[in-house]
Amino acid sequence: MTRLLILIALICSTSVWALPQESRVPGGIALLRLPTLPEGARLTLKGNPVWTLPSEKGEQIAIIGIPLDTPAGELALQIESSTGNQQIDVTVDAKDYPEQRITLPTQKHVTPSEENLARYAREAREQLAIYQSFNTTGSNWPTFIIPVRGPYSSPFGLRRFFNNEPRAPHAGLDIAAPAGLAVQAPADGVVAQTGDYFFNGRTVMIDHGNGLISMLCHLSKISVQKDQQIKRGDVIGKVGKTGRATGPHLHWTVSLNNARVDPILLLPAAP
Repeated sequence: MTRLLILIALICSTSVWALPQESRVPGGIALLRLPTLPEGARLTLKGNPVWTLPSEKGEQIAIIGIPLDTPAGELALQIESSTGNQQIDVTVDAKDYPEQRITLPTQKHVTPSEENLARYAREAREQLAIYQSFNTTGSNWPTFIIPVRGPYSSPFGLRRFFNNEPRAPHAGLDIAAPAGLAVQAPADGVVAQTGDYFFNGRTVMIDHGNGLISMLCHLSKISVQKDQQIKRGDVIGKVGKTGRATGPHLHWTVSLNNARVDPILLLPAAP
């Protein structure tokens, strides 16, 4: 296998399409300019296909989700083709996410029973299958909007403690909003799944295509069905506090090539 070192550059200003903001940290997004890939070749990260788009200069732009548990250093991507494989080394910078300590009134969602752990395991497998999917649709990066208006009550990446017990980092963005407020689809897509999950409560998962998935959680009501085509701004449900929640809010997870990334990076940058 040959090794190919590629300089990562900020390329939003040179692309004909709006692209996500670049942040080369765990839970961030890397944008790479590549030569045109050989016919039939694919770019992968940890076995997951990576979305590439053609640029106006005839090159390829790779849009890479960086897993939240990635250590600082080099992240290895693979170009797989019939003529051989190449490795691309992407430099990932360190980021120290702050702590968040949450007190829940009961231990049900902190130390679940064996029955609830088994339920969670089934639900996690179901969600993972959607995160790992790669349905080739569309040729442009989609335009995103915030799914509900409100203050950001829990940013992405927080190192979380529930009742002083460490748990997985916060792999989404929490937006505080009144119960019953309409939740909009953040971008065009297909409803990949709906359900009422142990931790996430009532949930809608949207496949935006090419390994880009949104998950919207803790809803009081779901207004869409699996396999339904939806447009950006369509109402998909209402804000609630179902599942593991201390109050009404929307939890929004974004997954890109099976890596949970900061949803803020998909929104237009502040001027």
